[in-house]
Amino acid sequence: MKQNHGHIVTARAPSTTSRRGLLAATFTLLGASLMPLAPAHADTYPSKPVTMIVPYPAGGATDVVARAIAEKLTGAWKQSVIVENRAGAGTTIGAGTVARAAGDGYTLFMTTSAHTISGHIYNKLNYDPVKDFAPITLVTKVPLVLVVNPSVPAKTLPEFLAYLQKDGASVNFASPGNGTAQHLSGELFKIATHSAITHVPYRGDAPAFTDLVGGQVQMMLATITSALPLIHSGKLRALAVANGKRVQALADVPTFAEAGMPGFEAATWFGLLAPASMKPELQQRIYKDVSAIVATPDMQRRIEDLGGEVVNSTPQDFATFMQEETAKWGKAVKASGMAALQ
Repeated sequence: MKQNHGHIVTARAPSTTSRRGLLAATFTLLGASLMPLAPAHADTYPSKPVTMIVPYPAGGATDVVARAIAEKLTGAWKQSVIVENRAGAGTTIGAGTVARAAGDGYTLFMTTSAHTISGHIYNKLNYDPVKDFAPITLVTKVPLVLVVNPSVPAKTLPEFLAYLQKDGASVNFASPGNGTAQHLSGELFKIATHSAITHVPYRGDAPAFTDLVGGQVQMMLATITSALPLIHSGKLRALAVANGKRVQALADVPTFAEAGMPGFEAATWFGLLAPASMKPELQQRIYKDVSAIVATPDMQRRIEDLGGEVVNSTPQDFATFMQEETAKWGKAVKASGMAALQ
């Protein structure tokens, strides 16, 4: 209370209603000032078409899996997910493009085990295969199957091994490129069988199969996904699956162990990556959307029918897996004696 020109003036405290109004206004203004700091981009993504780069030509196994997922994402996101094939140099051309891209979610990378091999065989990479990428999810692992041209005089693995001891110097094996799992597995097969087979690299599965069916090359350790149609049509003969157990898609084809060559297992995998600069919340958002698609019975059945084993891992598990793969393939490169590529 104070005196003002002879009058007594009483200072009243603000009413409860007034205090509440003042507090509400204060928090509203404070919230508005902080809004730009919130991770809104994960909620509004995507607001334009997304590119999914595949480091192989169209028609190969990686392309098949990528397009199946891209089709479902297009429906879920209401934005086009465009598969762009950038083949060559053991996946390093496509990987280099992604490593230099912005981590805003509009450039994704569906790649294979070749990605964790490249650092061991190329001595002038302009990116780090692990540090320059953010793992999204490991979609599937696909065992390799030994296939031969039907003109090869062998219908079983033992018959083929006997043939290699006699005419191995005339046998060429195809792969979808230097440094792929198919290539290194072929080199390890050469060591294990003490044969003189020769590697012929191609720019992807499709051209490799063209020459294999045509007889220009005689054998290939191929992904079941890509080889399956040619096996079923009789254009290629499957001798053995490089896996610990038989696969549903080729139930009548024995494993290497069953066919008399224990310990020989080889697989590739298909996983989704992004540039390393991607924010964690956006990384998780894309993972959850892709994971939901891969988890559907339809997609799982599709992957299994193609010879794959559904994994659908978290980003954290995929990161650990990539580190293990990098170490494993490094040992394989060393064992094969393969010279570094430029």
